[in-house]
Amino acid sequence: MPGPGPHLMYAMASSLALTTISNGRFSPHHTLTYTLNSFFGPDIGSFSEWLGSLSGGTAHAFGSALSNLIHHPFYYILILALPLSFLYSRISSYLLRTHLLDSVSRVPLTRMQCFFLISAGSFTHFFLDDLFEENGKTTTYTWILSTGWWQGTAPVNPDAVLVVGFLCACLIGGFFYINRASSSNSIKKKSYQSMLLMISIASLYCFWCAIQIYWISPHRPAVGEEADLGVLVFLAVYFFLPYGLCIMSMSPKDPDPNQIPL
Repeated sequence: MPGPGPHLMYAMASSLALTTISNGRFSPHHTLTYTLNSFFGPDIGSFSEWLGSLSGGTAHAFGSALSNLIHHPFYYILILALPLSFLYSRISSYLLRTHLLDSVSRVPLTRMQCFFLISAGSFTHFFLDDLFEENGKTTTYTWILSTGWWQGTAPVNPDAVLVVGFLCACLIGGFFYINRASSSNSIKKKSYQSMLLMISIASLYCFWCAIQIYWISPHRPAVGEEADLGVLVFLAVYFFLPYGLCIMSMSPKDPDPNQIPL
């Protein structure tokens, strides 16, 4: 299973890339909050279980129960994200006021920014855990593989070829249409429209796969032997969503001067 090194380095490397391309709007304060929650966040329960095991008895039982509750991508957010957002916002203010950690905007993280970063850290933590724990037999990874076809050679269904081909053609064709040279829209608006297009096509793609796997009896391979439904859902929740939350947490280009500490 991933230890402290992979969790810390993956989150920090991602953060540094965001800092570079955002010209500092994703500041070292963002990096620290995101990295700590990606590494130690959901493992708070595991750490409490270890501490409880030193004394045994009730403390061990409480630590074990807390570990089972906290070490979860959504329960960690529901239970701890809100109180921790207050804590990390205060820490950010202290680090900036004492000049221990720099920030281009000179503004500490707000509670909402911390909430986004804590949530992103939780999902990023399980991006590694679900792939590299329990000898590859985690619940999530097992479900991903279950959306594929492993009962011999997968039959090629003509309707699957038509539907998947049509959706992929719509994605590429729509991208060309949105980003055509004659369009007067700004690059930001084109990017936004392209993102909506991709989300729409991905949703229809997943819907098609779910129908073939769960609604039709007997179920059929959605896209040959590929586990496309599991892969798309996993990437959406544990890869793209965390980066989306990180982007949403970025500081504005023009910070409020009233928030700048003296």
